[in-house]
Amino acid sequence: MAEQSIGRKLGYWALKAGAWFFILSFLWAVLYIGVNPPVTSIMLKRKIAAWQAGEPAMLKRQWLGYEDISPYMILAVIATEDQNFPFHKGFDFKAISQAIEHNQKQATKKRKRIKGASTISQQVAKNVFLWEGRSWLRKGLEVYFTFLIEALWSKKRIMEVYLNVAETGNKIFGVQAAAQTYFGKPATQLNMEQSALLATVLPNPHKNNPARPSQYMLNRKMWAVRQMQMLGGKNFLQALE
Repeated sequence: MAEQSIGRKLGYWALKAGAWFFILSFLWAVLYIGVNPPVTSIMLKRKIAAWQAGEPAMLKRQWLGYEDISPYMILAVIATEDQNFPFHKGFDFKAISQAIEHNQKQATKKRKRIKGASTISQQVAKNVFLWEGRSWLRKGLEVYFTFLIEALWSKKRIMEVYLNVAETGNKIFGVQAAAQTYFGKPATQLNMEQSALLATVLPNPHKNNPARPSQYMLNRKMWAVRQMQMLGGKNFLQALE
């Protein structure tokens, strides 16, 4: 009887904790519909690392609204990161299947090139609400928050947040700070090639530097430009309406 009583109490508290988590996370996501996230876990991590190294801990970042970001920049990240972004509900199952097949083939090679399948929505969920890592807990929470923002936010809001919190260089976050640092202009004025080059930074912002682009980055930029043209150019963004 005592064991049953303890089990019921544990079940009760587990349900209560789950209910509170859902309520608070829901309100958190609702808040960010109109309030810009003030900081992310990766920003805090970079500040702490700089402080520990005795370096200035100031981050370069400046929020820019969706309508103030160059449409070429928006198109560039869709072309390079998630071409089905306007159409999926947070997860691209075709891309996931292709990534699994690709990674299985790479498993037998000495120099493996692992392919990911995270959508822009998943990256926003991870960057804004969670922490870096590969645990099953974090991945499960990423799925949950992806569903949440897809249900509550517009595609434009998801894209706006993505382009403002993404790491784009050493202590640089967002496309506005990146455009000013690398090109000496606001993100509003980025052209197609500059946007494509900046998009090549996102997979590895500490290795890829638009100010000194490697041959790989230049090749990737030209590929991105072709993809942007194949999508139909800026007209493709009407799908986000």
